[in-house]
Amino acid sequence: MYKKILITGGAGFIGSHVVKLFVNKYSDVEIYNLDNLTYAGNLENLKEVEGLPNYTFIRGDITDIDFINNLFSNYKFDGIIHLAAESHVDRSIKDPLAFIHTNIIGTVNLLNAARNIWKDFSDKRFYHISTDEVYGSLGEEGFFTESTTYDPKSPYSASKASSDHFVRAYQNTYQLPIIISNCSNNYGPYQFPEKLIPLCINNIKNNIDLPIYGEGKNIRDWLYVEDHARAIDILFHKGNEGDTYNIGGWNEWANIDLVKLLCRIMDQKLGRAPGTSEQLITYVKDRAGHDLRYAIDAGKIKMELGWEPLLTFEYGLEKTVDWYLLNNSWLENVTSGNYRDYYKAHYNL
Repeated sequence: MYKKILITGGAGFIGSHVVKLFVNKYSDVEIYNLDNLTYAGNLENLKEVEGLPNYTFIRGDITDIDFINNLFSNYKFDGIIHLAAESHVDRSIKDPLAFIHTNIIGTVNLLNAARNIWKDFSDKRFYHISTDEVYGSLGEEGFFTESTTYDPKSPYSASKASSDHFVRAYQNTYQLPIIISNCSNNYGPYQFPEKLIPLCINNIKNNIDLPIYGEGKNIRDWLYVEDHARAIDILFHKGNEGDTYNIGGWNEWANIDLVKLLCRIMDQKLGRAPGTSEQLITYVKDRAGHDLRYAIDAGKIKMELGWEPLLTFEYGLEKTVDWYLLNNSWLENVTSGNYRDYYKAHYNL
C-alpha cells in the first residue's frame, strides 16, 4: 500500500526500533529516516540496517520549513510516522521554547508539507505518535481512555497536546488522513540515560547516587519499546483513519518500587550482596508540577486490532539490564559524547 514512508526522529530511542522493524519487515518499501541528531539521536542505534537497500538516512530539522517543503517535494512520501519530539519533562521546564519549536511548529510544518504534496489523499497516512502525559494526572483509581479530557501539566505535555490538536484540526479542516496514538512510558535498549531506567542502571553500575523525586510515590505505566514498535506497525497499516488509540502496558509501578526492583536485579547481575545498590537511593526535591499517576486503558487497540504487550515487566526489565551491561561501550559513548565521531566517520557529517 505504502511505497515511501518517512519516519521522523528515527535515530532516537523509540524511533530506531520502529525504523529497524519497518526496514526488515517491508523490504519492498523505501524507508526514510529523518533526524536532526540532537543529543538523544544516535546513528549507532541503526548499524544493523544502515547498508540495506530500502533504507535512507536524512539529517534535517523539522522546524526548517524550507527544508521540509523541499524534502517532501523531492521524495513524495505517501506515509509519515512522526516520532520526532523533545520529550524530557525536566528539559521542558528549563527551556519551554525548544519544545514549542520542535513539538508544535515542527509538527505543523510536516502537516503543511503533506497537505501540499498529497493532492489525492487516497492511500496516504499521517501517523502522529504522542504521549499519555497530555491527559494530565490521575488519582488512585481510573485509567486514561481515548475520550479522556486533555489536561497537560508541564511545558512538554502542553506542547504535545497542542501538536495533537493541530493534527486533528488538519483532519477536520482539510480531510488529511491522520491517526494518533498516545503511549505510556517506554523502556528498553538504546534509551538515552537521562530517563529513569537507563539512568539508574548506569548509576548503579558506577556506584553513583540514585536521585528519586519526592518520596518516589509517583506511578507510571511501563511498556517495553519493541511492544510499542509492534503497535505502531499495526496502527499505521490497520488503524481506522481519524482515530486515536491508547497504547499501554497494563503495568503500573511506583517509581521507588521500580528503582528497588532494578537494584535487586543489578545486585544479582553484578555479584553484589543483596541490598547494596539500594543504599545509593537518594531522595531529592520533587519536580515542579510532577503528575501523581498515569495509567492507560489499552482496551481499544486490543479489541479492534488484537494488539497487547508480549513481555512481562520483570522479564523485559532484566532483558534491558542485560543489554546495557553487554553494551557498555554504547553507554560510555553516549554519556561522553564520543558517539558523534561515528557520524563523522560513516556519514561525513
